[in-house]
Amino acid sequence: MRYCPKCREELQRRTIDGAERLGCSSSSCGYIFWENPTPVVAALVQIEDKFVLARNAQWPEGMFSVITGFLEKGESPDIAVARETNEELGVVAHKIEFLGHFSLAQFNQLIIAYLVKASGSLDPGQEISEFKLLSASELKEFNFGPLVLTSNIVDKALELASAHV
Repeated sequence: MRYCPKCREELQRRTIDGAERLGCSSSSCGYIFWENPTPVVAALVQIEDKFVLARNAQWPEGMFSVITGFLEKGESPDIAVARETNEELGVVAHKIEFLGHFSLAQFNQLIIAYLVKASGSLDPGQEISEFKLLSASELKEFNFGPLVLTSNIVDKALELASAHV
């Protein structure tokens, strides 16, 4: 970001509230670009006794994760995760359980994670190139490689799922 979205003057880096931030160069404007994290929902989707992992079409072979997506204007996180579950997998969410929130600092994102119990036949959208259906024991042993946050989300979901059994 180079120009102020309020008055169109140049933005300058300076210390604001103890951190280096971009602020408007105009003394009469006062705009500050806070760089707040972007909220993203994540869902480990469960259909009957299987869990769904998906590979984004832009990811390398063998890299699978949970379903994720950005909140849209006016959406609550639970509505967003139900929408993303339907858009990306073609199934309908019928039970949504909060797992926790996680920081993904390298992308400046706040991940709001859920275990989503869904029904229907998997019919992935164009963002998903392939998926896996895994039992709880297979999921527990799945190697997420560099996706440490995904592994943490899955661990929390399996903990919650086993508490309901």
